[in-house]
Amino acid sequence: MESYSIESNKKKSRIPARLDFLQSSIGLVLGLFVWVHIILSASIILGPGAFNWVSKNMELAFLSNTGQGYPIAVFFAVVIVFILFIVHALLGIRKFPISWKQHRIMRDQMAMMKHQDTNLWYVQALTGFIMFFAGSVHLYSMLTHPGSIDAYLSADRVVSQNMWFVYLVLLVCVVLHGNIGLYRLCMKWGWFQGADYQRGRQNRAKLKNLQNKLMIFFLSAGFLTLLLFVIIGLRHKYTEPYQATDTTQTHKAAEPAAVEKAPEADPIHEQTAPLIEEPVIHDSTSAVQETEFVHEEAADDPDDLQEEFPKEISEEVQEEEIQEEIQEETAGDDDAAHEVPLEEAGSLESEEHPAEGDVHHSIEGGSGPQEIL
Repeated sequence: MESYSIESNKKKSRIPARLDFLQSSIGLVLGLFVWVHIILSASIILGPGAFNWVSKNMELAFLSNTGQGYPIAVFFAVVIVFILFIVHALLGIRKFPISWKQHRIMRDQMAMMKHQDTNLWYVQALTGFIMFFAGSVHLYSMLTHPGSIDAYLSADRVVSQNMWFVYLVLLVCVVLHGNIGLYRLCMKWGWFQGADYQRGRQNRAKLKNLQNKLMIFFLSAGFLTLLLFVIIGLRHKYTEPYQATDTTQTHKAAEPAAVEKAPEADPIHEQTAPLIEEPVIHDSTSAVQETEFVHEEAADDPDDLQEEFPKEISEEVQEEEIQEEIQEETAGDDDAAHEVPLEEAGSLESEEHPAEGDVHHSIEGGSGPQEIL
């Protein structure tokens, strides 16, 4: 009694009621946002193009000249939702049982009363606790990657980053928590209470039936959306990487062919190449000695000789042999030409130095030595 009198003497505060009203208002906004979010995400059912169109319009692409949109708009929207989410969670924690003893008392009262709305409140509290962690992960990923809202990027995030389990848990929790919260708001604030008790019972039954139908609808849409994202992500993960691998292997297989076209020079080729690349040697004997030297070095391995001396080198050797034959022919002609002038020179000497008989003959003829001179 003393404690009761002390409590009754305290001044009544309206802060708990105001906090409760603020929590209900934020919960209403977040609940409607969840409905819209699930419906927009379900556009993937119509195809990746429809989902991309919706995401670009959410980025205000209709205000952009290029049609790319503004990811900064998504960033600010996620910031606002994140703040409301944190404030709503902090306001709801004050009603949770903070100790195991309080939790046991509440469970005993639920078992004794068997009141359906009380059981729904317990489900709402449990899903809200789980959603505080799963929802924070989702909002943080959207906050750090506001421009990655794309059909293929989202599917890749669901599969490659193993986010499908987080989204599955978050989907169940958010649908149950949101729809139960909206139903309890209507009952708590008496929006559909009616004029009398019987009218209120009918409205309560209708709202509960609507709540169950909305749960089934949003859970079905969410499961189908998540399933399609998983299918697209698996197709992207196990088909496109193999195509890229095949292309890479083809490119790598082409590299040895390029190496085969330009083999490394062998030591024999390096030694003989300068001898062949020199200008045509007019001295036939030196050219023959050089070719013989090359053939002697390569005679041990005829296969290497065929590889070391391609067709171009053999043609050069043939040209040198032809030039040697031409030089030999011209040398024979030169010898003949030298022989002819010697004969002519002998005839001239014979003419310039006549025989003694001719001289005596001229003297005897009386022409005199002056004529001879």
